[in-house]
Amino acid sequence: MPKNSPDRAGGHPGSRDLIPVVRVPAGLVVLVGPPASGKTSFVRALVERRQVDAEAVVSSDEIRAELFGASCESAPAASDSAVSDSDSADPDSADSDAADARIFEERDRRIAARLTAGRGVIAESTNVTPQARARLIAIARHFGAPVTVLRFDPDVTDLLQQYTERGRADMTAADVRSYAAVMSRDAGADRIRSEGADAVHEVPGRRQATTPAEAAARFSFERLPAGVRR
Repeated sequence: MPKNSPDRAGGHPGSRDLIPVVRVPAGLVVLVGPPASGKTSFVRALVERRQVDAEAVVSSDEIRAELFGASCESAPAASDSAVSDSDSADPDSADSDAADARIFEERDRRIAARLTAGRGVIAESTNVTPQARARLIAIARHFGAPVTVLRFDPDVTDLLQQYTERGRADMTAADVRSYAAVMSRDAGADRIRSEGADAVHEVPGRRQATTPAEAAARFSFERLPAGVRR
């Protein structure tokens, strides 16, 4: 795979150009961050820059849209683990739990298919809970694939501003704050390493005055030669 250097067109000259590129091995890449933290914009930039193939990105939101014609994320417990913590007999709640289970089963199937073929894959969902990450790490371990975690952790002010700019109607500012609280409590870099991730890297964003394209340029994703499997 060709080396990727910082995107100088539209970037800022100077010390930023000297930041070393992070090499990400072919395997499972787990994105971790609240809604509106920049995950989708980041992977979109990766695809646009041809750093990864579009097929390498497995998005729970896109799967939800494919299966149910809507793009929305549930509460952290359901969205992250596909298992609701609620024992409510509410039929709407049961339907939501069933939908989440189907979405994340399909996500896991697609991830496994990529790893079976020896190809890298990016899991794009919030993954702020330990249960969510354990599920993904177990899949990677089954195939002997390395796990790289990319953390998106803007401060709450930036997060809420990004949420407002996106104009999401499927969740409230309180929902976003809830995700951010879980992220702060349960998704620190040291915690994630202790869970079995091989590497954890921070993805810069608005706080660092970094655009998605500039953030994408700081990473290089290994691609295995055709026909090669781990």
